[in-house]
Amino acid sequence: MKNYLDFEKEIKALEREVEDLKSPFGSEGISEVDTDKIKSTQKEINQKLEEIYSNLNSWQKTQVARHEDRPRASFYIKKIFSNFTLLSGDRYFGDDKSVTAGFGLIEKKSVLVIGQEKGEDLSSRIEKNFGMMRPEGYRKCIRLMKLADKFQIPVISFIDTPGAYPGIGAEQRGQASAIANSIECCMSLTVPNISIIIGEGGSGGAIALASSNKVVMLENSIYSVISPEGCASILWRDPSKSLQAADAMKLTAKDLLRLKIIDEIIPEPLGGAHRDPELIASDIKNSIINNLRKFKSYSKDQIYDHRKTKFLQIGRDQGFSGKTNMDKQSLSYKDSSLENLKIHIKKNKYLYGGLGIVVIASLIAALS
Repeated sequence: MKNYLDFEKEIKALEREVEDLKSPFGSEGISEVDTDKIKSTQKEINQKLEEIYSNLNSWQKTQVARHEDRPRASFYIKKIFSNFTLLSGDRYFGDDKSVTAGFGLIEKKSVLVIGQEKGEDLSSRIEKNFGMMRPEGYRKCIRLMKLADKFQIPVISFIDTPGAYPGIGAEQRGQASAIANSIECCMSLTVPNISIIIGEGGSGGAIALASSNKVVMLENSIYSVISPEGCASILWRDPSKSLQAADAMKLTAKDLLRLKIIDEIIPEPLGGAHRDPELIASDIKNSIINNLRKFKSYSKDQIYDHRKTKFLQIGRDQGFSGKTNMDKQSLSYKDSSLENLKIHIKKNKYLYGGLGIVVIASLIAALS
């Protein structure tokens, strides 16, 4: 049974009409299927989908990112990687079912695959805690990322979580520390790590595994420090202002690419990833392969420096770069050429002002 969002009511009615048309059993018994009517209705559905999905606002994209039928990490792992070997446990407390992790092959090359899992139905969602990881889940990921780094195996992460689990037990077992250590581990890897946000990328629960060389987002996924409802509750004490909060938070893929927080957007099939899971899985696989090839010639230090520089540049027009002296670990601030030109003009504004007056006077004299 398909699930529909609030803004898909027209599509729901049309698709039900198509299903009725496909059935040879009408009110008067068995009748001939009207193929022409089916084709015209399907064409109308595609037009409606294109019209709706090309004009989604931030809150509607949030709804699509949370869609019940949206493909989960386990689906992508099965479709993209071969010989996947599941590994469990953090060697301290237990195994967290909200994250699936293990080693697999892509183009006959070994990779570590980490996937945050929300679950497919109610029972699996309860088992996987609706994708909200506990400390043991992050510690499991840290253990496996260190193992991958030791054997120089790239890391691929599928991000889909509303956030880390905020329960008392999780806090008692060191939730904040586990997230911080996971971020530190991701940032310190000397192998390429690629993160794909396939649904929700919520708060520290997402960034704990998305501190990567390449952060990729599906077109209708979201990535933010808090949910729109949470933001509206804090700022306006009114969860009904979720649309206003979603717009202000710039949580869509297009906004984040423009802000250079992410590196790539993978377009989704018409109507969202859930309407053609096979196609989106193929596109994600191609993106992973292409990004891994880019790092093929990189040394360990270059991979580490690439990631470090990428995150230091976020929110700045300039950024940081390594000094040219022997101290490779130090950083110096590097202004852009445009910024240097602006500073130079500002410092010498009187000189350039005087030169401007002389030029204008010379032009007037020549013309007269």
